[in-house]
Amino acid sequence: MTVTGAAPAGTGPETELELHARVAGKEVLADGVVRLTLVRDDGSPMPAWQPGAHVDLVLGPDLTRQYSLCGDPADHTSLVVAVLREPDGRGGSARVHDGLAVGDAVRVRGPRNRFALVDAPRYLFVAGGIGITPLLPMIAAVDARGADWRLVYGGRRRASMAFAADLVAAYPGRVELCPQDEVGLPDLDALLGTPRPDTAVYCCGPEGLLAAVEERCAAWPPGALHVERFSPKPVTGAAVPTSFTVELTLSGLTLPVPPDRSILEVVEEAGVPALSSCQEGTCGTCETPVVDGVPDHRDSLLTEAERAAGDVMFICVSRSCTPRLVLEL
Repeated sequence: MTVTGAAPAGTGPETELELHARVAGKEVLADGVVRLTLVRDDGSPMPAWQPGAHVDLVLGPDLTRQYSLCGDPADHTSLVVAVLREPDGRGGSARVHDGLAVGDAVRVRGPRNRFALVDAPRYLFVAGGIGITPLLPMIAAVDARGADWRLVYGGRRRASMAFAADLVAAYPGRVELCPQDEVGLPDLDALLGTPRPDTAVYCCGPEGLLAAVEERCAAWPPGALHVERFSPKPVTGAAVPTSFTVELTLSGLTLPVPPDRSILEVVEEAGVPALSSCQEGTCGTCETPVVDGVPDHRDSLLTEAERAAGDVMFICVSRSCTPRLVLEL
């Protein structure tokens, strides 16, 4: 996947844009979902972005969360996100729902894109719950250029499915809603049972949906499936963490990484600037070029081809398969 809107190549991740914004609008979209419209304090344009991008909202000390952009990429006056209240979350959604009001200041990092829209003759979009958000700009883009597409959108209840009525009205005949309490779960076997070489599949939602879609797309052509996760993918078959050495080419440091600490923790303790956010391997903020050595990838972002290339890694969770790892930091 291509990173769009992040630091230019060669400048290092610490140069990523952070801007000061304020909440210009806040509205309830569905049960448990609010939409925030963010504008810059000084009225200047927001940074450019492409469908699939997300931003970090810095909501307080040690409270930074990632949200997909769901507005219009052509509108540079604002950035729009939709946030689901997560009763068992880590405090980000509670802050948005209960603490943020129109006029409040918010720091924004990004945009950043590891869920980019590829060119294809045909698209199948599969959304679960708040996973609809990154798909909205994609749907608008492919529809505008006349591509063939279909959306299957599942949720627990119709009242909790943000944007559902608008999508049905805007794109008659292309949107299938699957409220679980009315029709059950989407029929993934019917949707994905037969590989279609001309179709790009985009899926975002809860882990159960993503895992089921990945299983059914295993026989599809490589690169046909594109997924975005809001929580870490379960790590299976990972080796027991061992110690290794990391060399930082830009900083001129060589640092030991013990089994119980991440690369990110070690380099930050050494005073090396490195952006990070989720610290779970899902947001892409800490993406770091690999100069030498073999990474032990434990993120939820890279494709198998990208893992095999071994030229980037996410230092918040990933480790090293070799005793020495050389990074561009």
